[in-house]
This record gives sequence, C-alpha cells and structure tokens, in this order.
Amino acid sequence: MSHETDRLGTVTRNGANYYDYLFERRIAKPMEKVWAAIITPERIADWFALVELEPKVGGYYRLRFAPDDAATEGVITAFDPPCLFEHTWPDGQHPDSRVRYELEPDGEGCRLRFSQIGVPKQYVGSVAGWHLFLDALPGATEGVRFVWTMEQEREVMKSYQGRIPA
Repeated sequence: MSHETDRLGTVTRNGANYYDYLFERRIAKPMEKVWAAIITPERIADWFALVELEPKVGGYYRLRFAPDDAATEGVITAFDPPCLFEHTWPDGQHPDSRVRYELEPDGEGCRLRFSQIGVPKQYVGSVAGWHLFLDALPGATEGVRFVWTMEQEREVMKSYQGRIPA
C-alpha cells in the first residue's frame, strides 16, 4: 500500500442520500500545535478557510472561502480542549452535517481522527477537498499557508475513484 493510499479517507453510505467521511492521520507535530491549527482563526486560514468562531458548545462557527464571500454560520456542538471539536457544517445546504476533529497524543506527535457525517450525495466529491486540507494541516501548525486549486482536488479525486459506494 502506498503512502498516498494510506492517507485516503473512507467514504460510507449514510442512508439513501448521504455519505460519511473518515480520515485518520498521524501528525508529527505536538498536539497543542495541531489543536491551535484547528481552532485558531489565523491558523485555520493557513490550511482551510477564513473562520470566525466562538470556542464553546453552542458558539458560532462562521466560514468564508474568500474574503468577499458572504459568511455562513454553523454551531459548535462539542468542545473539549485539546481533544475534541465538532461543529455543524455552515452552508445551509446540509444543515445536519457535522464536522468532527478528535486528537490524541502519539509519542512526539498526535493522531487526528477527522470525520464529516451527513454529506449530501451531490457533494460526495468534497472528500478530495478534505483530503487536501488535512494534508495542509501540519504545515499550518508552523504558519505555512496552503493554496487550494480545483486542479489539485480533481487530481486527488482520481485516488477515490472506485472507493465511493454507489
């Protein structure tokens, strides 16, 4: 099994119209730095998107992919620093979807278990986007900015062909 294949997430059916994603990654960075990259707006911007959040259960999670985009808002549904962070997906198109980050120490680094449940069928290709964003997370712990492109996502999606249940 190649290193690329080892990093692939799993995609499973969740009823007739939804999918769930699961990624498990070992990150060779201290857990505190990874936690900060997951919940600190400046670090989130380095690997994912522009986010404002109120870090507590019931707090807001506002997301924009570009500075001039309108912000969409989700709700933080679990918050247990530095191990657990979960929020609803803030786009209004799949309001029951939840994004969850679970961290645990692993030697000098940590293990990340990332999941998104309840992704509508028409958005199942977003698994490739999460793959890219999670690849960028270790760099974000050091302030390294990732620049996403649709071309990158299309290339990664090729690795998922045949791995997404019909």
